[in-house]
Amino acid sequence: MKLKLIPDDTNIAFTKGRLIAFIFSAVLLAASVALVAINGLNLGVDFKGGVTVEVSHTNPINIQSVREAVGGLGLGEPQVQEIDSLDGTRSGVVVTVQQQDEEMAADLLTDTDTAVQATDDKAESVQFAALGRVKAALQTLLGDGVAFEREEVVGPTVSGELIRAGITAVILAIGMMLIYIWLRFEWQFSVGAILALAHDVTLTLGVFALTRIEFNLPIIAALLTIVGYSMNDTVVVYDRVRENLRKYKKKPLAELLDLSINETLTRTVMTSVTTLLALIALYVLGGEVLRGFTFAMIWGVVVGTYSSIFVASPLLLLLGVKRDWSKAPAEGSAPATA
Repeated sequence: MKLKLIPDDTNIAFTKGRLIAFIFSAVLLAASVALVAINGLNLGVDFKGGVTVEVSHTNPINIQSVREAVGGLGLGEPQVQEIDSLDGTRSGVVVTVQQQDEEMAADLLTDTDTAVQATDDKAESVQFAALGRVKAALQTLLGDGVAFEREEVVGPTVSGELIRAGITAVILAIGMMLIYIWLRFEWQFSVGAILALAHDVTLTLGVFALTRIEFNLPIIAALLTIVGYSMNDTVVVYDRVRENLRKYKKKPLAELLDLSINETLTRTVMTSVTTLLALIALYVLGGEVLRGFTFAMIWGVVVGTYSSIFVASPLLLLLGVKRDWSKAPAEGSAPATA
C-alpha cells in the first residue's frame, strides 16, 4: 500500500489566493527587514571575532558557576551553552567571549602564560591572551578531569574577511542562478525565481534576528543550501509550466499555473516532508553545535516550499510569459521530471 500525503488528482486554485499570499509575504518581508535593522543579527565569533572554548568533564558542570567564573575576568559578558557528549558519559559547555577592544590590550598582553602564543599582530595576540585567561579560569573551576575539546580564536581581520566572503557567496549563488534560469527558460521565469529566493533569504534573516540564534559560518552554509533547495522546487514547477504552455496554448494563464502546481504538488510535498523528517531528527539529536544550522534548514524548507507555490508561480501572472513556445512534444512523450 502506497503512502500518499497528497492525492494525484488535486485541483486547488492556488492563484486565486495570490493577493492574500502577496500581502502576507509583504508583511513578513517588512517585519524581517525591520527586525534586522533594529535588532541586528546575533553575530557569532566567526563574524565578530573573539574566542570559543568547548570543555567537558566527567561530572556535571554548573552553568551558572562557569558564567560567573568567566564573567569575572573582565572580558565582557560570556555566552555559555550546555552540550551533551555523544556517548552520554561526559557533560560539557561551550564558552564564547567576544572580541576584546584596545582598552583590554595592555592588561591582556602582560599575561606571561599566553605570551608564547602571541603573534606579530597585536589584535590577534589580544585574542590569544583572552583565550589563555578563559582556559585558566575553567581549569581552576573544574579541576581534574576537565578536557578542552575545542578552541577557536578569530581576530578582527579574519572576521571581516569572513563577513565579506559570506555575503559574496550568497550574492554569487543567486546571481548565477538568475543567469541559468534566464538561459534555460525566459527572463520572466528568472525574475520570478530570484524574487522568490530573495523572499526566502530575507525571511530567514528575519527569523534569526527575532530568535537571536547565533549567526555564524554554518548558517551561511544553510542559507546557500536553502537557496539551492528553493530553486530546485521552483524549477520543477516552472518546467511543468513550460510543458503546459506548449500543450494548452489557449488555456488562461491562471488556470494553466494552477494545473502545473497541482501536477507537481505530490512531488513537492513528499520531498519537503521527507527532508523535514531528517532535519527534525538532526535538530533534536544533533546537539547544540548543529542546532542553529538545522533550525535554519527547517525554516528554509518550509519557506522555500511556500514560496515556490504561492510566490514564484503567481509572479508569472504579473510578469507575463511567452505563449508561443516551440511545437508540443511528440505524443506519448514523458513529462519532464526533476
